[in-house]
Amino acid sequence: MIKNNLSRFLFIFIYIISLNVVNGQEKNITYFSFRSEMYNSENEIKVAYDKLNLASQLDYNAFKIAYLGFKKIEKENPILTIIDFTKPSTEKRFFVLDLKNNKLLFNTYVAHGRNSGDTYAKYFSNEKNSYKSSPGFYKTETTYNGGNGYSLKLDGLENGINDHAKERAIVVHGASYANPNFAASTGRLGRSLGCPALPLSVSRPIIDTIKDGSVMYIHVNNPEYTRKSYFVKASNNFQ
Repeated sequence: MIKNNLSRFLFIFIYIISLNVVNGQEKNITYFSFRSEMYNSENEIKVAYDKLNLASQLDYNAFKIAYLGFKKIEKENPILTIIDFTKPSTEKRFFVLDLKNNKLLFNTYVAHGRNSGDTYAKYFSNEKNSYKSSPGFYKTETTYNGGNGYSLKLDGLENGINDHAKERAIVVHGASYANPNFAASTGRLGRSLGCPALPLSVSRPIIDTIKDGSVMYIHVNNPEYTRKSYFVKASNNFQ
Protein backbone atom coordinates (compact mmCIF):
# COMPACT_ATOMS: atom_id res chain seq x y z
CA MET A 1 0.00 0.00 0.00
CA ILE A 2 2.79 2.38 0.97
CA LYS A 3 4.72 1.45 -2.16
CA ASN A 4 1.67 2.07 -4.32
CA ASN A 5 1.09 5.50 -2.74
CA LEU A 6 4.77 6.38 -3.12
CA SER A 7 4.76 5.31 -6.75
CA ARG A 8 1.62 7.33 -7.38
CA PHE A 9 3.17 10.38 -5.68
CA LEU A 10 6.36 10.09 -7.71
CA PHE A 11 4.36 9.77 -10.92
CA ILE A 12 2.30 12.88 -10.14
CA PHE A 13 5.43 14.81 -9.08
CA ILE A 14 7.29 13.94 -12.28
CA TYR A 15 4.19 14.76 -14.35
CA ILE A 16 3.85 18.22 -12.76
CA ILE A 17 7.55 18.97 -13.34
CA SER A 18 7.23 17.90 -16.97
CA LEU A 19 4.24 20.20 -17.40
CA ASN A 20 6.17 23.13 -15.96
CA VAL A 21 9.07 22.45 -18.29
CA VAL A 22 6.77 22.23 -21.30
CA ASN A 23 4.90 25.35 -20.26
CA GLY A 24 8.18 27.14 -19.72
CA GLN A 25 9.31 26.10 -23.18
CA GLU A 26 6.02 27.30 -24.63
CA LYS A 27 6.43 30.63 -22.88
CA ASN A 28 9.97 30.93 -24.17
CA ILE A 29 8.87 30.01 -27.68
CA THR A 30 6.09 32.59 -27.52
CA TYR A 31 8.44 35.23 -26.14
CA PHE A 32 11.17 34.58 -28.68
CA SER A 33 8.62 34.40 -31.52
CA PHE A 34 7.31 37.81 -30.48
CA ARG A 35 10.83 39.22 -30.27
CA SER A 36 11.64 37.71 -33.66
CA GLU A 37 8.50 39.25 -35.18
CA MET A 38 9.45 42.64 -33.76
CA TYR A 39 12.99 42.30 -35.11
CA ASN A 40 11.78 41.28 -38.57
CA SER A 41 9.32 44.19 -38.70
CA GLU A 42 11.94 46.71 -37.58
CA ASN A 43 14.37 45.32 -40.11
CA GLU A 44 11.73 45.55 -42.86
CA ILE A 45 11.10 49.21 -42.01
CA LYS A 46 14.81 50.06 -42.07
CA VAL A 47 15.28 48.31 -45.40
CA ALA A 48 12.35 50.22 -46.93
CA TYR A 49 13.64 53.51 -45.50
CA ASP A 50 17.10 52.91 -46.96
CA LYS A 51 15.80 51.83 -50.37
CA LEU A 52 13.79 55.04 -50.59
CA ASN A 53 16.91 57.11 -49.73
CA LEU A 54 15.00 59.19 -47.19
CA ALA A 55 17.72 59.68 -44.56
CA SER A 56 18.50 63.26 -45.57
CA GLN A 57 14.87 64.26 -46.12
CA LEU A 58 12.47 62.51 -43.73
CA ASP A 59 12.93 61.61 -40.07
CA TYR A 60 13.10 57.85 -39.51
CA ASN A 61 10.59 57.90 -36.64
CA ALA A 62 8.02 59.68 -38.84
CA PHE A 63 8.54 57.06 -41.53
CA LYS A 64 8.31 54.19 -39.04
CA ILE A 65 4.96 55.32 -37.62
CA ALA A 66 3.63 55.92 -41.13
CA TYR A 67 4.88 52.55 -42.39
CA LEU A 68 3.44 50.55 -39.49
CA GLY A 69 0.11 52.36 -39.76
CA PHE A 70 0.07 51.75 -43.50
CA LYS A 71 0.61 48.02 -42.91
CA LYS A 72 -2.38 47.88 -40.59
CA ILE A 73 -4.68 49.95 -42.81
CA GLU A 74 -3.91 49.10 -46.42
CA LYS A 75 -3.13 45.77 -48.13
CA GLU A 76 -3.43 46.66 -51.82
CA ASN A 77 -2.62 50.29 -52.66
CA PRO A 78 1.17 50.76 -52.37
CA ILE A 79 1.08 54.57 -52.27
CA LEU A 80 1.84 56.21 -48.92
CA THR A 81 1.79 59.97 -48.33
CA ILE A 82 3.60 61.45 -45.34
CA ILE A 83 3.28 65.07 -44.24
CA ASP A 84 5.93 65.96 -41.68
CA PHE A 85 4.61 68.89 -39.67
CA THR A 86 7.65 68.81 -37.39
CA LYS A 87 9.38 70.66 -40.25
CA PRO A 88 8.83 74.37 -40.95
CA SER A 89 6.59 75.33 -43.86
CA THR A 90 9.63 76.74 -45.67
CA GLU A 91 10.89 73.17 -46.18
CA LYS A 92 9.57 70.43 -48.41
CA ARG A 93 7.57 68.32 -45.98
CA PHE A 94 5.07 66.53 -48.25
CA PHE A 95 6.25 63.08 -49.40
CA VAL A 96 4.51 60.65 -51.75
CA LEU A 97 6.08 57.19 -51.67
CA ASP A 98 5.60 54.12 -53.84
CA LEU A 99 6.36 51.31 -51.39
CA LYS A 100 6.06 48.60 -54.03
CA ASN A 101 8.73 50.05 -56.31
CA ASN A 102 10.71 51.87 -53.58
CA LYS A 103 10.36 55.27 -55.22
CA LEU A 104 9.91 58.78 -53.90
CA LEU A 105 7.32 60.10 -56.35
CA PHE A 106 6.88 63.64 -55.01
CA ASN A 107 8.51 65.82 -52.38
CA THR A 108 7.11 69.32 -52.14
CA TYR A 109 5.79 72.10 -49.92
CA VAL A 110 2.50 71.94 -48.04
CA ALA A 111 0.61 74.56 -46.04
CA HIS A 112 -0.99 73.96 -42.65
CA GLY A 113 -4.03 75.54 -40.99
CA ARG A 114 -3.84 79.24 -40.13
CA ASN A 115 -4.54 78.64 -36.42
CA SER A 116 -2.02 75.82 -36.15
CA GLY A 117 0.89 78.25 -36.06
CA ASP A 118 3.07 80.46 -38.22
CA THR A 119 6.15 78.76 -39.67
CA TYR A 120 5.59 75.58 -37.67
CA ALA A 121 2.33 73.70 -37.10
CA LYS A 122 2.06 73.48 -33.31
CA TYR A 123 -1.65 73.46 -32.52
CA PHE A 124 -4.19 70.95 -33.78
CA SER A 125 -7.91 70.38 -33.66
CA ASN A 126 -10.64 68.06 -34.86
CA GLU A 127 -13.34 70.72 -34.53
CA LYS A 128 -15.20 72.57 -37.24
CA ASN A 129 -14.22 76.23 -37.78
CA SER A 130 -11.04 75.79 -35.74
CA TYR A 131 -8.97 76.47 -38.88
CA LYS A 132 -6.35 74.10 -37.50
CA SER A 133 -4.75 71.06 -39.06
CA SER A 134 -5.52 67.57 -37.74
CA PRO A 135 -2.75 64.97 -37.33
CA GLY A 136 -2.84 61.25 -37.91
CA PHE A 137 -3.93 58.72 -40.50
CA TYR A 138 -6.34 59.28 -43.37
CA LYS A 139 -7.48 57.46 -46.48
CA THR A 140 -7.96 59.39 -49.67
CA GLU A 141 -11.28 59.30 -51.47
CA THR A 142 -12.62 60.84 -54.68
CA THR A 143 -11.79 64.10 -56.44
CA TYR A 144 -14.04 67.04 -57.23
CA ASN A 145 -13.86 70.61 -58.51
CA GLY A 146 -14.78 73.16 -55.85
CA GLY A 147 -13.93 76.60 -54.55
CA ASN A 148 -10.24 75.67 -54.40
CA GLY A 149 -10.22 74.01 -57.81
CA TYR A 150 -9.31 70.37 -58.28
CA SER A 151 -9.49 68.81 -54.82
CA LEU A 152 -9.28 65.45 -53.06
CA LYS A 153 -11.57 64.33 -50.25
CA LEU A 154 -10.04 62.79 -47.13
CA ASP A 155 -11.47 60.34 -44.59
CA GLY A 156 -9.97 60.73 -41.11
CA LEU A 157 -9.37 57.32 -39.54
CA GLU A 158 -8.59 58.25 -35.93
CA ASN A 159 -11.53 58.83 -33.61
CA GLY A 160 -11.36 62.07 -31.67
CA ILE A 161 -8.28 63.13 -33.63
CA ASN A 162 -9.25 63.63 -37.28
CA ASP A 163 -12.56 61.85 -37.80
CA HIS A 164 -14.37 65.16 -38.40
CA ALA A 165 -12.34 65.75 -41.56
CA LYS A 166 -15.34 65.34 -43.86
CA GLU A 167 -17.56 67.54 -41.72
CA ARG A 168 -14.82 70.18 -41.77
CA ALA A 169 -14.29 69.79 -45.54
CA ILE A 170 -10.61 69.00 -45.01
CA VAL A 171 -9.28 68.18 -48.48
CA VAL A 172 -6.07 68.24 -50.48
CA HIS A 173 -6.06 71.16 -52.93
CA GLY A 174 -3.74 73.56 -54.68
CA ALA A 175 -3.17 77.12 -53.48
CA SER A 176 -1.17 80.10 -54.73
CA TYR A 177 0.13 80.73 -51.21
CA ALA A 178 1.64 77.24 -50.92
CA ASN A 179 4.82 77.92 -52.85
CA PRO A 180 8.39 78.97 -52.04
CA ASN A 181 7.99 82.38 -53.71
CA PHE A 182 5.36 83.30 -51.14
CA ALA A 183 7.65 82.06 -48.36
CA ALA A 184 10.55 84.10 -49.72
CA SER A 185 8.67 87.33 -49.07
CA THR A 186 6.93 86.42 -45.80
CA GLY A 187 9.30 83.97 -44.13
CA ARG A 188 6.71 81.18 -44.28
CA LEU A 189 4.09 79.69 -46.58
CA GLY A 190 0.58 81.03 -46.53
CA ARG A 191 -1.88 79.07 -44.43
CA SER A 192 -5.14 77.28 -45.14
CA LEU A 193 -8.36 76.80 -43.19
CA GLY A 194 -7.03 73.42 -42.06
CA CYS A 195 -6.42 71.68 -45.38
CA PRO A 196 -3.06 70.37 -46.58
CA ALA A 197 -2.68 72.83 -49.47
CA LEU A 198 -0.08 72.20 -52.19
CA PRO A 199 1.67 74.34 -54.81
CA LEU A 200 -0.61 74.75 -57.82
CA SER A 201 2.11 73.50 -60.15
CA VAL A 202 2.05 69.99 -58.66
CA SER A 203 -1.33 69.68 -56.95
CA ARG A 204 -3.14 67.96 -59.83
CA PRO A 205 -0.54 65.26 -60.57
CA ILE A 206 -0.17 64.58 -56.84
CA ILE A 207 -3.92 64.31 -56.33
CA ASP A 208 -4.23 61.96 -59.30
CA THR A 209 -1.45 59.79 -57.85
CA ILE A 210 -2.81 59.48 -54.31
CA LYS A 211 -6.60 59.48 -54.92
CA ASP A 212 -9.00 56.55 -54.46
CA GLY A 213 -7.94 54.83 -51.27
CA SER A 214 -4.28 55.44 -50.50
CA VAL A 215 -3.01 56.12 -46.98
CA MET A 216 -1.93 59.56 -45.78
CA TYR A 217 -0.18 60.21 -42.48
CA ILE A 218 0.29 63.67 -40.95
CA HIS A 219 3.20 63.50 -38.50
CA VAL A 220 3.34 65.98 -35.61
CA ASN A 221 5.27 66.60 -32.42
CA ASN A 222 2.28 66.71 -30.10
CA PRO A 223 2.00 64.86 -26.74
CA GLU A 224 -1.79 64.68 -26.90
CA TYR A 225 -1.73 62.97 -30.28
CA THR A 226 1.01 60.61 -29.10
CA ARG A 227 -1.09 59.70 -26.07
CA LYS A 228 -4.33 59.16 -27.99
CA SER A 229 -3.21 57.51 -31.22
CA TYR A 230 -3.47 53.73 -31.46
CA PHE A 231 -0.99 53.77 -34.33
CA VAL A 232 1.66 55.72 -32.42
CA LYS A 233 1.27 53.42 -29.42
CA ALA A 234 1.73 50.40 -31.68
CA SER A 235 4.89 51.89 -33.19
CA ASN A 236 6.36 52.39 -29.70
CA ASN A 237 6.54 48.59 -29.33
CA PHE A 238 9.30 48.62 -31.93
CA GLN A 239 11.60 51.09 -30.19
